[in-house]
This record gives sequence, C-alpha cells and structure tokens, in this order.
Amino acid sequence: MNEHLPALRPDTPTAPAHDPASLDLYAPAPAAVELAAERGPVVWVPDAYGRMVPMPKHLAPPPMPMPEPRDLTPLPLVDPIAQRFLGAGLGGGALAAGVGYGIGEVINAAAGFTSGAAMWIALAVLAWRMPARALSGGRNGSTVHIRKAVIKRSTFNG
Repeated sequence: MNEHLPALRPDTPTAPAHDPASLDLYAPAPAAVELAAERGPVVWVPDAYGRMVPMPKHLAPPPMPMPEPRDLTPLPLVDPIAQRFLGAGLGGGALAAGVGYGIGEVINAAAGFTSGAAMWIALAVLAWRMPARALSGGRNGSTVHIRKAVIKRSTFNG
C-alpha cells in the first residue's frame, strides 16, 4: 500500500503528480487461475445444517476413531451383589421376626400358665383332696341320717 510520505516542495523534480482522470485505481486485480492438478485432495464434510460441503483435506477435522464394539449381552435385572445384600437383609429380617415371634410365644405361654393353667391345677388338686361324700352331694350309699332338733324355751317377761 502507499506509505505516508512527507510533503515535498513543488520545485523539487521528484514530486508525484496527481492525475484525477486515471482509472488504474478502479481496475480489478488480475485473477489467479487454479488448475485441478494444483489443488490438493478435497473431502466432503457435513456443515452445521447437515449438508455435505467440500473442504480441503488438510483443513478438515481429524477423522473420528472407530468406537470399539460394545458387549450387547443382556444384563441381569438386579445386580448379583445387590441380590445377595437383599437376600441377607430379607433372611436376617425373617430370622429376627421368627425369633421375636418365638420369644413372644414363650412369654405368652408362661403368662398363660401362671394365670389360667395354675388355676386349673389348683382346682384339680382341691377336687382330688375333697371327700367322696362332698362330691356325691352328701349321700353315701342308702343310709339316710335325719336329725331333728326341737328347742323350746319359755320366757315370761311380764
């Protein structure tokens, strides 16, 4: 481009002359011709809108590496370690519930024995120790004892 030059005096023979009629400023620059053999390899890449556009290979992004194939075998619904923890928790809970139920039954049996069964045992012992005549209503065979007592008292209060 033009550099800024200091102003020269008009009497200097090397002063530039301004020609307003010159059209060189508006003339297009000569276009460079590109031959197909001079161009490098071109690759087609997708743009932001999904269209394929040509791009010089040296400017293209590096190719994406091929991902390794995935293992597509079906996995179990629940992790085996989680299944073990779940089984241990359920088994431990069932064990605790069973032990608690058993202890409760033993305590209930002891409470029932002290209240109900002890009463029945006491009634059985009393019935065994009672004489036979009390059980038969006072009748012992065919003998009947009648006792008649008449007590007469005469008093005069007057």
